[in-house]
Amino acid sequence: MKRLAVLGSTGSIGTSTLALVRAHPDRFRVVALAAGRNLDLLCRQIEEHRPAMVSVTANGDAELLAAEFPEIEIAAGPDGLERVATHEMAEMVVTALVGAAGLPPTMAAIGARKDIALANKETLVIAGDLVMAATANAGVQLLPVDSEHAALHQLLGGRPAAAVARLILTASGGPFRSWKRSRMERATVEEALAHPTWRMGPKISVDSATMMNKGLEIIEAHHLFAMPEDRIDVVIHPQSLVHSLVAHTDGTLLAQLSVNDMRLPILYALGWPDRLDPPVETLDLAAVGRLDFSPPDPDRFPALDLARAALRAGGEMPAVLNAANEVAVETFLRGHCPFGRIAATIDAVMNTWSNRNHPLVSVEQAMAADAEARHMAITALGNTTTPSRVPSS
Repeated sequence: MKRLAVLGSTGSIGTSTLALVRAHPDRFRVVALAAGRNLDLLCRQIEEHRPAMVSVTANGDAELLAAEFPEIEIAAGPDGLERVATHEMAEMVVTALVGAAGLPPTMAAIGARKDIALANKETLVIAGDLVMAATANAGVQLLPVDSEHAALHQLLGGRPAAAVARLILTASGGPFRSWKRSRMERATVEEALAHPTWRMGPKISVDSATMMNKGLEIIEAHHLFAMPEDRIDVVIHPQSLVHSLVAHTDGTLLAQLSVNDMRLPILYALGWPDRLDPPVETLDLAAVGRLDFSPPDPDRFPALDLARAALRAGGEMPAVLNAANEVAVETFLRGHCPFGRIAATIDAVMNTWSNRNHPLVSVEQAMAADAEARHMAITALGNTTTPSRVPSS
C-alpha cells in the first residue's frame, strides 16, 4: 500500500489521481490533500478518502473545513502546502499544482525524502538543476507525469539518454495548428481553450495553443534526462497517440503509443516499477487508421524558440520565461490582452533580463527572479492591476 499526498487535488491531474486511487484501493491510500478554492469538490474528496491532513489557499476556507471536519488537521497558504508535501505518513507526493507555486513544496517534499510524481513542469523549468541535484542527494525517485516525459522514461528503460541520438517530443499543435498567424493573433479565449484532443485546465490549454507548453517540456526533458537542448526535437502529431519517440544512433526510432488519457501516465508514475491495470480502453491501431506528423512552424509558434533560448541562457532565464508567460496567459484569460501579445511580452521581458542574468544557486533566488519578472511582464503589458498567480486547484 503506497501512501500518497496530492498537491492540487481538485484540478484535472488531482482528480484523475484520486480516480486511480479509487480504482486500486489495495495499492494506494491518500493521507494528505492540498487544494485551492473549490471547497465543494474538496469536501467530497475528504469524505471519500478521509486524509489525515488537508490544506487550502485561504485562511477563511481553512476555518470552514476545520468546523466541518474537526478530526482532520487543516492548514492554509504556502506553509500548509509544505506541510502536506512533507507529511510524515506520505511516501509519494503527486505535485499537480499549476505554475511556479509548485516549486517550494516540491523541494520540501524532496528534502523530506518523498518520492515525487511530477505533474508540475514549472518546477523543473524554474530550477531544474537544483531539483535534480536535490533528488540525487535525497536518494528519491522523481517520476514524470507529463505524457511525453512518461513516454520517454518508458522508452529509455533506465538507460542514460546520452546513449541515444535524440529525444523527440510530440505535440498536438493545439487548436491553432492550421491557423494563419494573423488569425491566431486575434484568437478569443474560448478558441484558445478548445483543445482538439486533451481536456486540461485553462492555463495549460493556452500554453498548448501557443506551444509554450512544448517549449517548457523541452526544458523539462533536458533536466529529467540530462539531454542537451540541441538533441531534443519537437514534431506535430495531431492524433496525440504517439506520446514521444527516441532516436537511436543506428537510425532506429522507438515510439510509445497509447490512448490520449492522462490517467495512463499518472498510473505509470504511481505504480512504478509495477504496471497496473488502467481503467481506460486499449489503443486500437486498426480503428485509428493513420498517424500524421509534421514540423512545427516557428513563425506561428515563437514560444518554442523562446523556451530554447531561455534554456541555452541558463541561470535565472528559464524562471523569467515562465514568470512572464504565466502573467501574459492570465492577462489573456481575463480578456485584458490579445493572444498575439503573449509571446511578445515574454520576448520583451527576456530581452530586458538578458544583461543581468546570473547563475542559479538557490530556490530563493529563483523565486525572487520569478517575482521580479512578473512585475516586468505587467509593465510590458501596460496592466495596472497585478495578476495573481493562476491558483492551484
